[in-house]
Amino acid sequence: MLTETPLSAIESRLRYLLPAELYAAMWVNPSVDMMLAVHKHLRTLHHILQDYTSPRISINKPRPGDVKTEWQYGSMMFTDLAGFTRLMEANSVKGREGAADLLKPLTKYFSSMIAVISKSGGDLVEFTGDALLVVFPKTEKNDDTLRAVRAGLRMQRAMREFLEIETPSGVVNLKMRIGIHTGRFLTADIGTPRRMEHVLLGSDVHQAKLTESAGVNERVNLSHAAYERVSSHFHFEDGKPGYHLVDDDLTEDELGEYEITPLGRRMASSVLLTREKDEVVEQITSLLSSIEPMASYIPASVLSLLVESAADRKIPADFPRPTVMFVNFIGLPESADRAQPGEETKLALGFSRIFSLINAAVESRGGVLKKVTYHLSGSDIVIYFGVPTAHTNDETRAASAAIAIRDLIMNFDAPVIGGAQPEIHCLIGIHSGPTFVAEIGDPRGRREYNVLGDTVNTTARLMSSAQKNQIVISDCVRNAIEANYECRSLGEVSLKGKNAPMHLYELEGQKRNLP
Repeated sequence: MLTETPLSAIESRLRYLLPAELYAAMWVNPSVDMMLAVHKHLRTLHHILQDYTSPRISINKPRPGDVKTEWQYGSMMFTDLAGFTRLMEANSVKGREGAADLLKPLTKYFSSMIAVISKSGGDLVEFTGDALLVVFPKTEKNDDTLRAVRAGLRMQRAMREFLEIETPSGVVNLKMRIGIHTGRFLTADIGTPRRMEHVLLGSDVHQAKLTESAGVNERVNLSHAAYERVSSHFHFEDGKPGYHLVDDDLTEDELGEYEITPLGRRMASSVLLTREKDEVVEQITSLLSSIEPMASYIPASVLSLLVESAADRKIPADFPRPTVMFVNFIGLPESADRAQPGEETKLALGFSRIFSLINAAVESRGGVLKKVTYHLSGSDIVIYFGVPTAHTNDETRAASAAIAIRDLIMNFDAPVIGGAQPEIHCLIGIHSGPTFVAEIGDPRGRREYNVLGDTVNTTARLMSSAQKNQIVISDCVRNAIEANYECRSLGEVSLKGKNAPMHLYELEGQKRNLP
């Protein structure tokens, strides 16, 4: 039986937020000094989680488990980085030393972009690999598109620093594509108290993604809706049909000063100046109440990594070989635009239910549901097996999870939205290979634990090549699972961004009559 201590009443809340060694020591030596050590750790973790979450979460702190929706208006910016795969391959030959070398220019890049975004009043909603999603909220000045375009031009100018990067394999150039669209979108906080996710829904989100896809490197591309808002402020040339490329012919004076629009001030956790037990417990409890809402937006295994590494405040970069899964969830996210007043919560509750079931299917097999992100249609669910914890059979775990997810979605009873029940289906891709894993972003600010590289991009291509409710896998995944799973050849398939066709397979199900 554990000894009763002043912290016994909040033990269950501390259990997953303390390093194992500190948690164990807390019960062996329940002194004031040990309680102060608990407070110090939580204070550090609080700072880390503030940096790991969007200001919309870290400042507003939604209550874990509460499904909340809100229609918002503004301009959305998507970015995409070209050249990273070559940079990664050039450094990967040096192992962890190469990973550290690769992280330096990447950190400089993200820090530079994040600084521009922040000073322009943008909200960095998420990192997806080397891509960014930024929201410029509509304000009373109605200048969100103007701020977004100016930020985009500044970001492209800052990219000049990342040309001709020296690597062990020669010079690599990094270039960026930016797309901006103005419209409305439904924000929703979905999930359970232990695993929440913040999502953006609606056709304008997809249009923003399309605008980035239709752009070109080193330019800022606008949808027609965004163009109409700022056509008198800049010169343009036609891009692809329906899109407009901004001409950066402005002087620094014409570009103007930053219009800083703070999203809110992050509250610093207090330094403890007392040794009175009751006051220490009160301060620890208060810290927990600030930490728990943010912690619920971090996948369990990533949160454990942050908790255990909090004292070092650094996670070493590496080149692991995980198994990556992309699930394109189609039907429900797009129904946001059909929602009648009051139906937004019903839609979010439906999404919350299927998200929670999928997360359970992934976590029960040792995987990580990293995030729900945005695709040209529906929502993409990004899943990893093998990071941050590797297993000898990650491909098998991924295959089992993919079948469970497909069956969950096929049998999901979607809510009626706008007088009709949306048709729900999915496209799934699985691939294994080398990746770069690190804390991506500003080391002293907004950042995330992330997985990057061609393996991630190829997995997304596999997903996009799938048919309705089909699981498409690469040859290396097929080789790892074929003893236990039925895999049907799809032949040689040409994928965007690949020099040669890939031999792909459909994962049909587990083999029957296995011993």
